[in-house]
Amino acid sequence: MRGFEAAASLVSARLRAGAESRGFAVARLLTHWAEIVGAETAAFTRPVRVAHGRGLGATLTILTDGAHAPLVQMQLPHIRDRVNAVYGFNAIARVTLTQTAAQGFAEGQAVFRPAPKGRARPPSPDQIQAAERVAACFADPALAQAMHALALNRAARRPAEPGRTTMFKE
Repeated sequence: MRGFEAAASLVSARLRAGAESRGFAVARLLTHWAEIVGAETAAFTRPVRVAHGRGLGATLTILTDGAHAPLVQMQLPHIRDRVNAVYGFNAIARVTLTQTAAQGFAEGQAVFRPAPKGRARPPSPDQIQAAERVAACFADPALAQAMHALALNRAARRPAEPGRTTMFKE
């Protein structure tokens, strides 16, 4: 054991190997797709592979569903420019689309939207005060904010116990 390590350092080698096997020289194209093409386009598209041919430039294949294919087709030049900006040069010469059906074989299905984030119920005033007490223990503002969010999330998942106003043992 080497102590605490960032999660990114633990998975970076596997992510890089998986990305390179599909032709992605820059793994950021996979991990930051929404930032590269925009949240609206990323909601119904995914990069699938980069194929390097004999000519100049590679071909990026994007997965989308059939209903959004015409919209994505119109945005292909813009997507190509944004992707090339990530690479830093004109690495991608062509962008092609692959469509999937909304239902069908399991391999053909593409679920793009993550589960909605949100709380089942709003936090009670007692839970908010307890989370603020937890956050007050930390001098670093970023850490205090993260601990405040953690305390609220933990309180939301715990079943309500009668007479209990704090979420941590004091």
